[in-house]
Amino acid sequence: MKDSVWNPVYTISPAIARALMEIEAAKTAVEHTPLSPAAQAELRYRARVRSTHYSTRIEGNRLTLKEAQDVIEKRKTQFHGRQRDVGEVRNYWDALLKIEDWAAHKIEFTEDLICRIHAVVVRGKRSKPSMYRDGQNVIRDSSSGGIVYMPPEAKDVTGMMAQMVRWVKKAEQQHLPVPLVAALVHYQFVTIHPYYDGNGRTARLLATFILQRGGYGLNGYFSMEEHHAGDLARYYNALAVHGHHNYYEGRATVDLTPWLEYFMALLAGVFQQAKEEAAAMSGQARPAEPELLRQLDHRARLVLSLFGKKERITSQDVAMTLGLSVRMVRLLLNQWVQEGWLIVADTSNRGRRYELSVIYRQFVGNLSAM
Repeated sequence: MKDSVWNPVYTISPAIARALMEIEAAKTAVEHTPLSPAAQAELRYRARVRSTHYSTRIEGNRLTLKEAQDVIEKRKTQFHGRQRDVGEVRNYWDALLKIEDWAAHKIEFTEDLICRIHAVVVRGKRSKPSMYRDGQNVIRDSSSGGIVYMPPEAKDVTGMMAQMVRWVKKAEQQHLPVPLVAALVHYQFVTIHPYYDGNGRTARLLATFILQRGGYGLNGYFSMEEHHAGDLARYYNALAVHGHHNYYEGRATVDLTPWLEYFMALLAGVFQQAKEEAAAMSGQARPAEPELLRQLDHRARLVLSLFGKKERITSQDVAMTLGLSVRMVRLLLNQWVQEGWLIVADTSNRGRRYELSVIYRQFVGNLSAM
C-alpha cells in the first residue's frame, strides 16, 4: 500500500484522440503567432481575470466580472456584505500567479505543492500549507439538502493523495499526453475532496499548473474556468461518472472515459479560442527593432509595455504582469534602474514609483510594434 499507485480506468476513444490532435494544432498555431510584448501582456491579463472570476463564481461568488477586476486592480475592495467574495477573488488571483511562477520553474508536483496552493486559495498567500481534513465532508444539494456526493473517509485521504502524486510522476515518465494528466488529476482531486473547502478551485488550479508545467500553457492566454462555468450542469455531470453518491460504491474503479471526453473537448475549444484571439492581436510585418530594445529581455519588454497605459508604475504593477512576488520584483526593478532604462520617480518606501528614462520614452508610442 505504501508504494501503490492510483490506476485510473479509461480508454482513448476516437473523440479523445481527435480532441488531442486539435489541441496540438492550436498549440502550434499560438506558438508561431508573432505578438508584441504589449499584446502578450494584454491577452495574459485578460485570461487571468476571467479565470479568477469564473472559478470563484462556480463556487457561488457573487461579484461580477467587472467587480472582480476592480478587486484585482485594487480600484475597489469594499462591497457591502460581500467581503468573503472579495477575499476569494484576491486569493485565487494570488494562487494563479503562484502556480504560473512554479510552472515556469518546473517545480515538481508534490503533496506539499498541493497543500501550499490550497492554503493560498482559502486563507491567502502568507498562509502555512493546509492540512487534509480530519473528518467527513458530505456534499449536499443546496436546494433539497440531499446528499450529492460522499467522498472517501478522512483515514483514506492521505494514502489516496500520495497515490495520485506518484501516478503523476509515473505518467510523466511514460510520456502520457499532458492534457490527459491534467484532466485525470482534476477528476481525482475533487473525487478525494481532501479539504473541507476550496476543493473545486484547487482542482482547477492544479489542472492549469500541470498544463503550464508540461508546455501547454499557451503563454497564459486561456481560461478553462470560463468554459466550465459556461455550462455548469455539463461540468458537474461529467464529474459524476458513477450513479451512486458514495465513493466506496464503485467510484474507485469506474471508467473515466466520459470525463476525459468532456475535458478534452472543452480544452480543444479553449485552445481554439486562444488561437483566434492571438491571431486577431497579431500585427503585420514589423519594422527593424532598435538596438536599445534588443538589449531588453522578455520580462523587461513586458514591463516596458506597461508604460503604454501609464507614466509611472509600481512594484505591484510589475508583480501582476510578471506573476512574481513583490520581493523578487523589487530586485528586478533595482537591476533595471542600475541598467539605466528605469528611474525612480518617487523614493518613498510605501509609494515608490518608477518611470522610463528619457532615452526609452521615445519607444512608448510604438509599443504595439515591439
